[in-house]
Amino acid sequence: MLKRFSIKKIFISTSALFAILLLYIIPSTDELDLTNNLSQEISYVDNELQMNEIFLLDSYNYLARTQVVISETEIEKKAEELINILIKGSSSEGKVPNGFKAVLPSDTKVLSIEYKDGVLKVNFSEELLDVTEQYEEQVIEALVYTLTSLENVNDIIIYIDGQILNKLPKTGINLPSVLNRKYGINKQYDIENTNNINDVTIYYVNKYNDKTYYVPVTKYMNDDRDKIKIIVEELTSSSVYNSNLMSYLNSNTKLLAVEETIDKLDLNFNSYIFNNYDEKSILEEVIYTIGLSVRDNYDVKEVNIYVENEEIIKSVLKTIE
Repeated sequence: MLKRFSIKKIFISTSALFAILLLYIIPSTDELDLTNNLSQEISYVDNELQMNEIFLLDSYNYLARTQVVISETEIEKKAEELINILIKGSSSEGKVPNGFKAVLPSDTKVLSIEYKDGVLKVNFSEELLDVTEQYEEQVIEALVYTLTSLENVNDIIIYIDGQILNKLPKTGINLPSVLNRKYGINKQYDIENTNNINDVTIYYVNKYNDKTYYVPVTKYMNDDRDKIKIIVEELTSSSVYNSNLMSYLNSNTKLLAVEETIDKLDLNFNSYIFNNYDEKSILEEVIYTIGLSVRDNYDVKEVNIYVENEEIIKSVLKTIE
């Protein structure tokens, strides 16, 4: 009897150990399904979400370049998603980064959007212009710069209830029928006469809670030099610090040579552009202010930075995208 009891006890113990071993070796069906579903969800999120430029008001009332997450893939849908973020109090208000605010009136409605051959036509309700005189032109600038940040969108046409917007009612500013970044943003005027007026858009640095962002300013001046020479001179000038805008480009930096070919701009600087001469490194803020400024003033696809004829950074525009 004792022998039979011992055999039975050994059998039960062995069976229990075998069952436990099976649990470790073969996961349950539920666990497998959960893992697969999670992988599919992660893959879906990675494939669909993307970052896109948007121009929002910062705490100094400048329209500033920042980025938001969007999920749409078609141009018209992307445009609608970005416009919705630009509208105060919209369902997408939560996507506005801290330190920034939307500029379009809260009751603005998008009636239709049509894209063809690089031109985006957007038909708004009349509430788009329900702003004070101070913000009327900023509404247009925010739309132009945000929507032309979309790939393959070169120009936009703004309609109000089916009619092309040619004039701002409060400021009386006349608008071209077709708008693009030549229209300018955060405009500043330093002109004494109507001769040799040059408009140059320059990107400066600002910060919110230690996070860097970039502010474009279109300057109108009596200066017929090449725009890149004006850009570098303005970025090396200490005067930019007087308006809550910064530049990290060393004041001793000199542009030694410029070579422009089809789709490409080569910039050759002296060594003061380095923040660390031994490592031959250039601050990211310097790369961005130069690269973004060139992008908005030149029709090129590639910008290369040389220091005393040695190539340091290739394809700057790809770096900042």
